[in-house]
Amino acid sequence: MPWDSTQRRDELPPNWRREIVPRIKKRDRGVCQWPNDRGGICGREGTDVDHIGDPQVHADENLRLLCQWHHRKRTSAQGNAARTRITQRRPPERHPGLI
Repeated sequence: MPWDSTQRRDELPPNWRREIVPRIKKRDRGVCQWPNDRGGICGREGTDVDHIGDPQVHADENLRLLCQWHHRKRTSAQGNAARTRITQRRPPERHPGLI
């Protein structure tokens, strides 16, 4: 499970599962809010509550319901972007043949 290798669950408020998730599911009528290219939304069954912006802000305006496929797609893109940023910060190593 993706949660196994992260402390993300520890960063969520204590009422996340009991209050926040059900409230967002109700507000979004149980359907994925991922925007499609026709100006609408995906509309599949929503299963995961996603942070639109700052992952530390748990206000309703920063949350939306996504289907599992779109949530995985977004999470993967965020992880790849984070790895790219880390790689870009690493100073280049000298080639051992040039020492």
